[in-house]
Amino acid sequence: MAKLWGGRFSKNTNELVDAFNASIDFDKRLYHEDIRGSIAHASMLAKCGIIPAQDGEKIVAGLKDILKDIKAGDFKFEVALEDIHMNIEARLTERIGQAGARLHTARSRNDQVALDMHMYMKREVAEIAELLIRFEEALLSVAKKHSKTLMPGYTHLQRAQPITFAHHLLAYFNMLQRDFRRLQGVWEGADMMPLGAGAIAGTTFPIDRFDVAKQLNFGKVYSNSMDAVSDRDYVIEFLSFASILMMHMSRLSEEICLWSSTEFGFIELDDAFATGSSMMPQKKNPDIAELVRGKTGRVYGHLQAMLVTAKGLPLTYNKDLQEDKEGFFDAVDTIKFALAVYRDMILTMTVNVDKMQQAVSKDFSNATDLADYLVRKGLPFRQAHEVVGKCVAYAIHNDKFLPEITLEEYKTFSDLFEEDLLQALQPENCVASRKSYGGPAFSENEKQFAAGDKVLQQQQEILQDLQQRL
Repeated sequence: MAKLWGGRFSKNTNELVDAFNASIDFDKRLYHEDIRGSIAHASMLAKCGIIPAQDGEKIVAGLKDILKDIKAGDFKFEVALEDIHMNIEARLTERIGQAGARLHTARSRNDQVALDMHMYMKREVAEIAELLIRFEEALLSVAKKHSKTLMPGYTHLQRAQPITFAHHLLAYFNMLQRDFRRLQGVWEGADMMPLGAGAIAGTTFPIDRFDVAKQLNFGKVYSNSMDAVSDRDYVIEFLSFASILMMHMSRLSEEICLWSSTEFGFIELDDAFATGSSMMPQKKNPDIAELVRGKTGRVYGHLQAMLVTAKGLPLTYNKDLQEDKEGFFDAVDTIKFALAVYRDMILTMTVNVDKMQQAVSKDFSNATDLADYLVRKGLPFRQAHEVVGKCVAYAIHNDKFLPEITLEEYKTFSDLFEEDLLQALQPENCVASRKSYGGPAFSENEKQFAAGDKVLQQQQEILQDLQQRL
């Protein structure tokens, strides 16, 4: 098949080179953006008198027909035509004749593919923003149901202090808020129109780049043609956002794996979100959590690959930049899957309230509260810390927990201990008394719920704005 760029060449391209050079297998998902961008470009060319108005109308009509064919599955993509742009242009020219050959006036595949990627990025950002909000809503919903469900909080994976399950989930809710903020930044990087930059140095034709930007709802236009075709910052920004989001998802995945184990028993996943063993009939495995945890490394790899690919490239376009797509597309698919499946998995899991309560009642996570008790009695904290440390050692040696030690035994460590110490040791009181801003107290949970509702409302408004700007 003759290449659209083949005038300078006297030989056909080697079949292996065709296969290695082609990107159609993965960039065909850009078809909607490619056609929409071409329609805007053709309309501008006709409006500026660069091509006849009649040809502009034929091009637009032909592109719309091709879009219908692709959506209906009636379009055959050819590897010999390399990419989505040349597949569409070749089919257009085949259908409408000479008018189709005018479409590529005043543009290059360099600025064309950059346009497609910017538009595709914006569409995916809006879809991911919606999924992110839905997952945040799920976390907040479950947290509200467990505002007084006690559980141990951990440091070094050792029981540290009593908290609530709500407080634990709200920590992830806050992480996702930051992810949403970073996603907004990705949108801003993508909301810049590169078409009209040509291959490197713009064009001699009297084009109107701002007209194209307006048609395609871009907020800004690249002010430097070389930057426009070589910039992949927005892809790197997206992969950075995706990596941080997946890091948060992976941390939650690890906790779900721990919590659903027999050793913890804090939660049980719904059967729809677990798998069994081909050999051991008793198994119920948290495979979804494990997959999300595993795929996090894959997304990290895409970020690293793009950074390494771009680090040594001279201006402007180099074929290396074709490598921006597969990792980006895979990261998009991965985080969309993770957010969607986690929402449903979190909403359907069973929280074993009694098991959590039992855990927090049979440990030493109330030791800090006992030290605080002595501080309120006038003992400096460092001395209180030492006294309680000795109490803990005594309890362990005697196979007891702190509430099981008698007042007489406590007084051998300090005369400041009185009968009210047992109240200070109750997990409910330990949690309720931690009213400092951002703490786990029940009253603070309620404040955080209200703040969370407000955040979600603001995010919904932002999402609606993004959707209107697509």
